[in-house]
Amino acid sequence: MAGSSPIVAGTRFVLKHQFSGFPKKEDFDFVEDPMPALKDGEILMDALFMSVDPYMRPYVMRLSPPFTMIGTGVYKVRESRDPDFPQGGIVVANVGWVKTAIVNSREIQKDAGGLRLIPNQMLTGISPSKLLGALGMPGNTAYFGFLELCKPKEGETVVVNGAAGAVGSLVGQIAKIKGCKVIGFAGTDEKCDWLTKELGFDKAYNYKTTSVDEALKDGAPNGVDCFFDNVGGVDATIVINNHMNTFGRISGCGAISVYNDKEPKMIPSIQALTTILPLLAPVNRPLNASGIFSKPSTTVSSVLIFPSLIHWAICMMPSIQRSNHRLTIKPSYRSCLKTIDP
Repeated sequence: MAGSSPIVAGTRFVLKHQFSGFPKKEDFDFVEDPMPALKDGEILMDALFMSVDPYMRPYVMRLSPPFTMIGTGVYKVRESRDPDFPQGGIVVANVGWVKTAIVNSREIQKDAGGLRLIPNQMLTGISPSKLLGALGMPGNTAYFGFLELCKPKEGETVVVNGAAGAVGSLVGQIAKIKGCKVIGFAGTDEKCDWLTKELGFDKAYNYKTTSVDEALKDGAPNGVDCFFDNVGGVDATIVINNHMNTFGRISGCGAISVYNDKEPKMIPSIQALTTILPLLAPVNRPLNASGIFSKPSTTVSSVLIFPSLIHWAICMMPSIQRSNHRLTIKPSYRSCLKTIDP
């Protein structure tokens, strides 16, 4: 961590090897680097909050351990040799799971979102933890992933899975503000009660005790106009194949149902997706991405073609092989400094 790295030293969690199944304490080491005296342009900061997000599972698979576990944190500046980051200031830093760190503030700001000083007035009356939630990446993901891709209209029916999570809970609230009927899926009755009684969801179903098919026959008898998918897997294909309305829109944000799987799961094809993909690129093999298994299908769903389904395919499949070229696709969410009030 020394040398030209913006992170000079720290006490940090190091991922020793790739996860196998659910994360365990044994997957990590806690490393304490020697902490030298500060130089000009450096700050010493202590973690107040660290992010633990589902996206970390697929992202770390691209890296070679050992390395400091990825993630964003909220820090308080303990000591500073940079006037732009005064002692006592609150900063958001993309430095990984680092408890205490010396960073070269001038270098780390070269990375997008690497280090940001938060104005005191922004934190009046709220916990700094919101900077990792509604005012951070999950809030931006919900805001732009839902409003830009799904483009909800008043009176439409919106389905959100993973609805009690950091992103899903915000998507549902934004949908209600837009005048939509909102149906959520979560993993416990307590979460479902929270969604309906506190967040204002119209319906919430425990996917562990109620089938998605039966739930949507009850909650969305006229079909689904917008589907914000955080989960992937079999339940997502049921929503898409059986319940999407003509001109429905889908935002594919995540596939958390498969992140802890040791082996890929084969699931039913997504009918409209297998119709669209040949238009994007010739594919001479089955596609397996985030738990989605696509096979040739003669059945086409009743949609003309979801206008945003390509966005969904784009998010769930980071790349599609076409001849000798690789078609690289951007995800459905964006990083942005704009914030929302949940």
